[in-house]
Amino acid sequence: MQAKIVIIAVAFAVVTARPQDGHGHGHAYSSQSIVLHQSGHEIQHVPVHHEVKPVVLVHQPVHHQEAPKHEENHVDYYAIPKYAYEYKIEDPHTGDNKYQHETRDGDVVKGVYSLHEADGTIRIVEYTADKHNGFNAVVKREGHAKHIIPEQHHI
Repeated sequence: MQAKIVIIAVAFAVVTARPQDGHGHGHAYSSQSIVLHQSGHEIQHVPVHHEVKPVVLVHQPVHHQEAPKHEENHVDYYAIPKYAYEYKIEDPHTGDNKYQHETRDGDVVKGVYSLHEADGTIRIVEYTADKHNGFNAVVKREGHAKHIIPEQHHI
């Protein structure tokens, strides 16, 4: 009879001791130890003596001569920046709708982009940039904003 009780106790211990895959069992432990060693060195002030000597200035005549002028013809080996690009995204799954077109000729950049806002309107931005006027943009909106009222579920 005692053998059966021992076998049942051992079986119970084995069943309850199986790995729990970290599901809320066991504890994490973290520690930090900072040891600061500061010695109590005494600071002693020692008087400092400065000796001042007179400075003797000697003026020598200065001769000015113009640097010779070099005739240089600077050649810009870089091409004038000129490009044009365009892209369009229409994703019905995410509702992402965008468009952009931009051109550059030298220092003048012109472009337009549009995107569909969350309220249902379309924002259109036309822009120009150059070194005399800087960056200028005109923003327009098309359509009417739709204000969506979220559903409220009462329990």
